[in-house]
Amino acid sequence: MAAGRERRAAAETFTARLKKQWHRARVGVRRAAVDWFRGDGSDWIALAGLLLLVPLIAAGTLANSVWCSPAALCIPIVAGGLLLRPASLLGLYAAAATALIVEAVQLGPYTEGVARVTPGVVLVVAACGFFGLLVAQFRSRVGVPWRRGGTMLFDLRERIRVQSKLPKLPTGWHREMALRPAGGQSFSGDFVVAARTNGGRTLEVVLTDVSGKGMDAGSRALLLSGAFGGLLGSLPPHDFLPAANGYLLRQDWDEGFATSIHLVLDLDSGDYELYSAGHPPGLQLSAGSGRWEEKAADGPLLGVYDGAQFDPVKGSLRPGDVLMLFTDGLVETSDRDMVEGIDRLTGEADRYVAGGFHGAAWHLIEAVAKDVNDDRALLLICREGPTAAAAAAR
Repeated sequence: MAAGRERRAAAETFTARLKKQWHRARVGVRRAAVDWFRGDGSDWIALAGLLLLVPLIAAGTLANSVWCSPAALCIPIVAGGLLLRPASLLGLYAAAATALIVEAVQLGPYTEGVARVTPGVVLVVAACGFFGLLVAQFRSRVGVPWRRGGTMLFDLRERIRVQSKLPKLPTGWHREMALRPAGGQSFSGDFVVAARTNGGRTLEVVLTDVSGKGMDAGSRALLLSGAFGGLLGSLPPHDFLPAANGYLLRQDWDEGFATSIHLVLDLDSGDYELYSAGHPPGLQLSAGSGRWEEKAADGPLLGVYDGAQFDPVKGSLRPGDVLMLFTDGLVETSDRDMVEGIDRLTGEADRYVAGGFHGAAWHLIEAVAKDVNDDRALLLICREGPTAAAAAAR
């Protein structure tokens, strides 16, 4: 009991209470900073800082208008358009307008010398305020403050990248995927979803090309990749594309179609089925003959009409064989038809037959369609022979 009273007495000392209060204040400031950065907190701190900046700029202009031009008031106005909500922004504009009037009165008529408040300066400041207000209203309507906008886009890009990650395959198999969005952007209308089903004995891969390209198709690709990832493995393989077609029809998009190819590969035997929805054919390299064979399945585009049927084509990957799936952006351009593009792709791929296809996907896109203004995706599935498997293990 005595020891307990001593501990309570020590905890109630002035120093201990001061430490607790300091800890609470520090935690509160940290939480407020995190909320402000995420866009969940109030903008009063930014508003107060910008309101203090306005008289400082005005004082600098009155002291030396040559080095501190009256147009410097554009700085807090532009910053306010990025930081403040529309209601707060109007208060900042009122302060900036007041400062501009004071500068005009104190500096005198613009006809009496340089570095005065001219009609051009007024127009520039007003134009910055107008566009800043448009930006603030757009952010307010979307509900994504600028501090969170870049984080959100980064998160979306990472989600697409994670969803396109191929599962690890057993020894004797190699897989790799390369994707190049149109115009060097971070978002693409091409995506892959993959999973090992049937107790890990079956690999299911779906390569999809959404109508449009780059940023225009990125949001729809993200939505479809999540939906397709949920369907994959939850339905029998022959029901996947009909279910995906029905989902796309229910979205009722203006550009609601997509092409897709669905691979169902038995990792024990190497037998596979290939379902296609208006997608370019797959290509299989036979190690015995050294020739590429097209694997074209029948099926219409996704999202065109209900009740579509998708008939598979069957095949088998033996040791040394390679299966290559790709989107049309890799082989088809405005000045090159698909047949010519496929010939060029297989010609470049022949260079990797002797040394193996490790790291070949990205190089094939670079060699075949480096500067094409379209999304490009390439998927390689290789069943390695004993020599190639041993070399990869080393």
